[in-house]
Amino acid sequence: MAEQTALTGIRPDGGGRPDAAVVRDALGVGVAVGLSGFAFGVTSAGSGLSVWQTCALNLLVFTGASQFALVGALAAGGNPLTAAAGAFFLGVRNAFYGLRLSQSLALPRAVRPFAAQWVIDETAAVSLAQPGRRAARLGFAVTGLTLYLLWNVTTLLGALGAEAIGDTDTWGLDAAGPAVFLALLAPMLKTTAERAVAGLAVLLGLGLLPVLPAGVPVLTAALAAPAVLYIEGRRRAGRAGQVAQADTDEEGR
Repeated sequence: MAEQTALTGIRPDGGGRPDAAVVRDALGVGVAVGLSGFAFGVTSAGSGLSVWQTCALNLLVFTGASQFALVGALAAGGNPLTAAAGAFFLGVRNAFYGLRLSQSLALPRAVRPFAAQWVIDETAAVSLAQPGRRAARLGFAVTGLTLYLLWNVTTLLGALGAEAIGDTDTWGLDAAGPAVFLALLAPMLKTTAERAVAGLAVLLGLGLLPVLPAGVPVLTAALAAPAVLYIEGRRRAGRAGQVAQADTDEEGR
């Protein structure tokens, strides 16, 4: 167990953080992002989907950005297959979250298929921000449950009252999810390499947004990590070579 913990960087205990603090943060994220369900319900109804289709999409897919990409493409008159493909590419990012969360949460095998439904931006951010495995599991469960319930309820209300709510851009609900995620991510960028990865990912994602199909810029932005790691590795190798050369010259004297 000690060896596994060292590899994953996750302590099996609570990491000294009170459960109340974890629950408070998780509830804050779940409620803030859950309100975006209003915007999705309105957008989905405006794209031509019925209330039951909107709710079924919510219950079965549950990955907000992909859902918005799908209904947004449909609302713009796009082909359903093209819209679904864009949503799929955007949702692939959750697979990468799952790889990391499988180590930090270490859930029993019987639970993993059910937990996979809640592997999204917000649950990953809250879980990975915790210092211990117990806190990570608690943050994942509370964030996932709160967001899943509230997202589905507010989506239903948004779909039913689409005309009364009006333009979601006026409310700013469509920006709640990304804003909360960035607020959680920013404090975790502590090293120069991490900041460089984040900066390059933003440049790739935004720069390629006008020229690539929906979802593809997000996947392309993932190339920022290996690119920065490669440059960092070359830099360290160069420094090591300089040190070795300096030692050789010193011995020659």
